[in-house]
Amino acid sequence: MADTKKSRNKQARDEENRQRAWEVEQARERIDETEPRDQQGKANETQYEEDEYSDSPHVCHRRECDEIARFVVLERYQEETGHGTVKSEAKLCRKHTAEESPTNLDDASAEYLFRVDPLPETADGDPV
Repeated sequence: MADTKKSRNKQARDEENRQRAWEVEQARERIDETEPRDQQGKANETQYEEDEYSDSPHVCHRRECDEIARFVVLERYQEETGHGTVKSEAKLCRKHTAEESPTNLDDASAEYLFRVDPLPETADGDPV
């Protein structure tokens, strides 16, 4: 394949598709695993969610973008094979969040969700 902008974009899309397929495969393999428990015996699910938004500012999820992430874009949809739901989440800067829109509406089910949430901010205006 020639080294053109079109071919580079195709290669990037192919890589993203391979990554998504791998993530779905890994999630399927872990579907029967139980959530880790803390010392009180409660699942640590909320702890993981809190950890994602704490400590240092996140960088935008998009390639080649070094802006600070301001929003979390969440999309939950039915897997193409119909064997479960997929949750896609990305932390994005303002510019890339504005470009986002629902992408998996073809097979939307009752569990379909598309949501954009702002990341919590610190006193100086940067997200946590």
